[in-house]
Amino acid sequence: MSWDLVVRGGIVVDGTGLARRRGDVAVKDGRIAAVGHVPGVADADRTLDAEGMIVAPGIIDAHTHYDPQLTFDPWATSSCYHGVTTVLAGNCGFSIAPTREAARPYIKAMFAKVEGMEPVALDGIQWDFESFPEYLAARERRLGVNMACYVGHSSIRRFVMGGDGSERNATSQEVAEMRGIVREAMAAGAAGFSSSSVPTQVDGDDRPIPSRFAAREEIVALCEEAGLAGGGSISYLPKSVIGGLDEEDEEFLIELGQKSRLPIVIQGVGGRDKVDAPTAGWDNAKRFLDDAARRGAAIFSLLRNHPFDRPIDLDAGSSLYDGVFPWAQLMTLPHDEKVARLRDPAVRDVLRTAVDNPNRDPDAGSTLPPPHWDVTFVDEVTDPSNAKYLRRTLAELAEEMGKAPADVMIDLALSEDLKMKFRWESKTPEWASSVEESMKHPSMLMGVSDGGAHLDRDDGADWSTYFLRYWVLDREVWTLEEGIRQLTQVPAAMAGFAGRGALLPGYAADMMIFDPATVGPGTKRMVYDLPGEQGRFSARPLGFAATIVNGEPIVLDGKLQTALPGRLVRPSGTRAGS
Repeated sequence: MSWDLVVRGGIVVDGTGLARRRGDVAVKDGRIAAVGHVPGVADADRTLDAEGMIVAPGIIDAHTHYDPQLTFDPWATSSCYHGVTTVLAGNCGFSIAPTREAARPYIKAMFAKVEGMEPVALDGIQWDFESFPEYLAARERRLGVNMACYVGHSSIRRFVMGGDGSERNATSQEVAEMRGIVREAMAAGAAGFSSSSVPTQVDGDDRPIPSRFAAREEIVALCEEAGLAGGGSISYLPKSVIGGLDEEDEEFLIELGQKSRLPIVIQGVGGRDKVDAPTAGWDNAKRFLDDAARRGAAIFSLLRNHPFDRPIDLDAGSSLYDGVFPWAQLMTLPHDEKVARLRDPAVRDVLRTAVDNPNRDPDAGSTLPPPHWDVTFVDEVTDPSNAKYLRRTLAELAEEMGKAPADVMIDLALSEDLKMKFRWESKTPEWASSVEESMKHPSMLMGVSDGGAHLDRDDGADWSTYFLRYWVLDREVWTLEEGIRQLTQVPAAMAGFAGRGALLPGYAADMMIFDPATVGPGTKRMVYDLPGEQGRFSARPLGFAATIVNGEPIVLDGKLQTALPGRLVRPSGTRAGS
């Protein structure tokens, strides 16, 4: 036998949860051909030495927004550097297809607003499609990573209803047309259907996104249509999820699960402490998840197991304060006007208490919770005399100075003409305790990367690397075998991706190779590599030797390769995935 690739001498953790073992992994025609003693290694077209390394299945990232980026960046950077071999895009009701030519400006503006993308960078989208099947077809043989994609509700509404999709309920005829689009998308290989009712999400015109205008009957109908395809999953953000699910949304989620007969994937359940969301405690969340399971509804919640780590730049503006209207209005002002208003005592009186009293009325606008003062700190200074404030929280400085935290932040920023930078990191003992308490429940899915989104403030692509370092190798909350299964086989099974997520003969040869002694989050810095030389945060890991997709390396020793071995991944059981 002549092998296309042999990974030699590593410790194989195969993704099933079974004990690790030393072995070679042989690849033929993009699939795992043998694991263990592999004869004829010398005749392999290519070999990689994995001595001292862990060889494991590639990571499947179940929550990304890479569908626009993959049209001009087929490798899904930064995720590919972290061992991710399959990305599931089109979440939250936003997919780049279907999109009529006339609606392209609206869809680009919506992505830019909701997902923190640069409008100029989105000009790089290759619009070689209108319908969802055309979008998938255009990606064939042009991918570095594997891609699966939901068809998004807001995009469907705009496609069927035009501007009315952002104004009113749909008619029965319009719902029937939307069902037809979901049916067509599922037949072409969509991963499922996604939608959102969450009040933090507004479009490029600061109006509610189209899916927020949908009656519940419409959402049920479209989820049911997706389920009739026989496979896939539903990604949905219910209205009350940010502050803790209410009873009405709990019942609605169970209805979606029962009528679609598909996994329903939400966010925000579990990992919530009393500071973050007082009504979203784990005891109540577990009660709901267990009740849903007893009633035959498979409800999963993506658990953010890595802390928020986001910059705050008052000069450039920050979307982190969208739910604090006086601050949000300030962020958009030109520099000189912003400085003048920050020096105005009357304005300061309003700003002083606003962060501690954010908007909680969805009808009034965004309800995005702002960063807390005790986890927001001084990150960069330009005046050496301010160096003594570095890495100190605004709550700590406020107590020391006898000021309100808002005044401390504004006064320090003004002392450097707004050039001082701040940072929000949500890691606290309470946060770690609440995540650990909930993460082992079978309804919890590890990780929320939002890959391809929020590039203006974070790059969550390091979520899985953080999970391996912090929760698996350092704190030993998981064994290495089970931790890797949570990143590979579990999301593959949930999404219905047959033949992926494990290193077994006949499975797709998606692999990551890393050093367990050094693997972990590395740098996170601004790079200017998007279309139009637009900037974004880019997270790189430590300790990764390779990311391999369908038997071909796409990253070696931290360097991106030129191969395009990625494939469209379709749920098994559907007509497209069978």
